[in-house]
Amino acid sequence: MNKMSSSYPADGGWRLVTDSTRPRHMPLIQERLGDACLRYEIDKGLAGREPGSAPQFVAACHVYSPTLAIFQEALGPHRAEIAADVANYTDIAPIVQISEVVGG
Repeated sequence: MNKMSSSYPADGGWRLVTDSTRPRHMPLIQERLGDACLRYEIDKGLAGREPGSAPQFVAACHVYSPTLAIFQEALGPHRAEIAADVANYTDIAPIVQISEVVGG
């Protein structure tokens, strides 16, 4: 199984509307990817490593897929639409990584 993570750095002063992410953007991804999206998660940053410290990321979204090839094939035709929708909820440039889930 693979996971695509988009993490949004807490640089301060940037707009992030998490309430609009849940009802619109992530379901859009799930609908467009179909069976290539096994599930998704949305994380809201609470704190950093040290007690009382700020989180490095204000939010992260994760999309789980059976394989990298299946994910990329499903995303391809919808990449522009999904990327354009990001502007509806944030000005933050995400850090994106695709990983293989190896435990858990």
